[in-house]
Amino acid sequence: MTRPVNRGRSIEELERERSPAPPADATRLVAAVHALRCQPIGELTVEAMRLLIRQDVGLRYLLPMAVELLQENPLAEGDLYPGDLLSAALSRDPAVWNKSPELRQVLCVIVSELVVVPPTLQEVIKQFRTASRCPGTAVAGGGVRSVGS
Repeated sequence: MTRPVNRGRSIEELERERSPAPPADATRLVAAVHALRCQPIGELTVEAMRLLIRQDVGLRYLLPMAVELLQENPLAEGDLYPGDLLSAALSRDPAVWNKSPELRQVLCVIVSELVVVPPTLQEVIKQFRTASRCPGTAVAGGGVRSVGS
């Protein structure tokens, strides 16, 4: 699967790539991403992981952590809505998941075991399952249901 990562290190340290400080007129998002890249990954909150994953930052390190958290709580919530971390992970480019087929398979299992799918997640789950060729999916009434077990 994936190799263990030192969670006491930051994305900058792990990637061995330091980013210059953002300019004074940088957006709040740019400033936040820069600051989060400098924090030890083991200290990142659900919201911080959600934000970085949405920006495709540090995916090699953050996706395994996010999937681990999602196995415990599929609807882990940052600042937006229940399941926003799952949405961030599922909506990554399918090429990301082609590089991590083990993690993709775990996500297929996670979404197939959701008993109730919040409306905010229905479309992203549908798209992920289709792109990832997750087994046992049927779409009915705009929602996503697991077929069989």
